[in-house]
Amino acid sequence: MAGHASKQIDGKTLWGGKMSPFSTSYGKLMMWFFLVSDALTFGGLLVAYGFTRHDYLGSWPIGEETFNSLPFLGHGYPLIYVALMTFILIVSSVTMVLAVEAGHRMDKRGVIKWMIATIIGGFFFVGSQAWEWSHFIHGSEFGKVELADGSLAIVHGEFGEIESFKVTVAGDHHQVGDEIKAGVHGVTQADLMHDYQHAAAEGHIKDGIITLHDGSQAEIKKSANEHMELIVKESGGKYEMGTHIEEGAAAMYEEAINSGEAGRLIYGANLQQNEYGPQQYGQFFFFITGFHGFHVFSGVIINIIILLQVIGGVMHSRGHYEMVEKTGLYWHFVDLVWVFVFTFFYLV
Repeated sequence: MAGHASKQIDGKTLWGGKMSPFSTSYGKLMMWFFLVSDALTFGGLLVAYGFTRHDYLGSWPIGEETFNSLPFLGHGYPLIYVALMTFILIVSSVTMVLAVEAGHRMDKRGVIKWMIATIIGGFFFVGSQAWEWSHFIHGSEFGKVELADGSLAIVHGEFGEIESFKVTVAGDHHQVGDEIKAGVHGVTQADLMHDYQHAAAEGHIKDGIITLHDGSQAEIKKSANEHMELIVKESGGKYEMGTHIEEGAAAMYEEAINSGEAGRLIYGANLQQNEYGPQQYGQFFFFITGFHGFHVFSGVIINIIILLQVIGGVMHSRGHYEMVEKTGLYWHFVDLVWVFVFTFFYLV
């Protein structure tokens, strides 16, 4: 049987390892590998969140009820701020594209300009997410209330301003007759609100009298709450989940506040309790949005490092701006992931 001569291939045809067989540099290929693995991580977290939500039989939090505040303007603006955050992040992705395009043209000044814009957008998003976390942790002014029949309800309405606490029983720091009010001795309205919510949650308010942290007791002077509505989130003996209570809502809320019973008011969210819904919701929110926020913050730091190299002429001396393109891939990935996180947590 005749032998077959092996075909010789010259060195120009063979892949010698110096160039990627996919016409992609080693660095960009490794970035794609990292992004795929990271996408699987986020995918697993979102699937777990979706499964938990689907398996939960109670009322799951609604985005426009939970995230309805704006900095300095208070409540009543459902999803406005998170929509602004999302818009800024998408715009930063556009400025990143323009930085990469400028790099292809070897336009150093253009790269610097658009990367600075991207970094500003990233800082705005991270700062806004920190504010959202703060709002989520501290909760609404009303909190979630346990009604007399055992049902749990969230509250809509206008919270009356706390005017002062007038001390009726002395404690370690306050004497009878002292009036604790905003603007006096460095006390702010936020301080009064913090004391009021803490006392309500711990059952330290009874018939309009609050027990402060130093043991003193004070009469609460507060404007009336207005336009109140209770929305039942967990059924009790009388009210079913989803019931909207308007008539008598103020009296039912005041009964819980002045009952002197701990645990009837829950403010904000942490890993143990959650004003907005089940405990798992808060846990997933902190983990997934925190994980994404860490990615955005890391992206901002990477962009700053690359920007400093661009300013120093490192990229121009190499004859290409591939590092800008690689960090751009990461930035676009972070933006894309946020679209899914935004959809799952805020819209659906």
